[in-house]
Amino acid sequence: MKNEQLHLTSLDKVYWPDEGITKGDLIEYYKTMAPYILPYLKNRPLSLKRNPNGILDEGFYQKDAGELAPGWIKTEAVYAESSDKMVHYLVCNDVKSLLFIANLGCIEMNPWNSVIAKPEYPDYLVVDIDPSEKNTFDEVVDVALVIKTVLDKANVEAYCKTSGSSGMHVYIPCNKKYSYDEVRDFAKTIATRVHEQLPRITTMERSLAKRKKNEIYIDYLQNSIGQTLACAYSVRPKPLATVSAPLEWKEVKHGLNPAQFTLKNMHERVKQKGDLFKAVLGKGLNMKPALKLLGI
Repeated sequence: MKNEQLHLTSLDKVYWPDEGITKGDLIEYYKTMAPYILPYLKNRPLSLKRNPNGILDEGFYQKDAGELAPGWIKTEAVYAESSDKMVHYLVCNDVKSLLFIANLGCIEMNPWNSVIAKPEYPDYLVVDIDPSEKNTFDEVVDVALVIKTVLDKANVEAYCKTSGSSGMHVYIPCNKKYSYDEVRDFAKTIATRVHEQLPRITTMERSLAKRKKNEIYIDYLQNSIGQTLACAYSVRPKPLATVSAPLEWKEVKHGLNPAQFTLKNMHERVKQKGDLFKAVLGKGLNMKPALKLLGI
């Protein structure tokens, strides 16, 4: 079964009509970028966001691989309390699996924050900077820089990337040292400090209905088992075929435009800069002294 061939289909189907980018172009991107993206996918359950008709179609989410999974691809059965059943997640551990998943119309790759072996202990903490339609990207940058200032005070290393859409993600390595509850509490502390410094343009209110129309949501609740975000180097089903692009902090400044990072230029960027996100899977923070430095 391991040698079963991978059959790619409908490669000429146009996924991005305005740009003329096809499904074949998407698959070629993932094939080329596999050495960079696979470290962030390996041994992690994947939530599938499928857009088999391209970005003009709303698409749909799928967690259970069901009959989709051929015998050679790894799956992981996880009990879901919400549905009281086992969910069989796809796990992407090699190039063949990556291309199979892309061939399903999965434009974006959404892995768990933790691996199968230690599902309760995430590899990293995430602060998701989620703007409203009324916010500018310069304001998103302002929030990211205040997060960086707070973390610098706590002597904590952090790494950022564009979301590939309208926001940004800040990641802190944890190296499986802390539970999701501990990590989420730490993320809430960071979010609270940032909101205190930027009360006019930020909120920690989860409910969309209760948020003002010009507030950036500082989302620390992504730090829960089963929650996912588009991973580093993932394409998004957005105009221009934008990519979630790891950044150097010196690039995080007014004028930064997330639309400048696309399926067409990301490989050249990583050839020049290497994998800017590599340390996210490395040595984790030491939470106790960090909290002490923040006066907690």
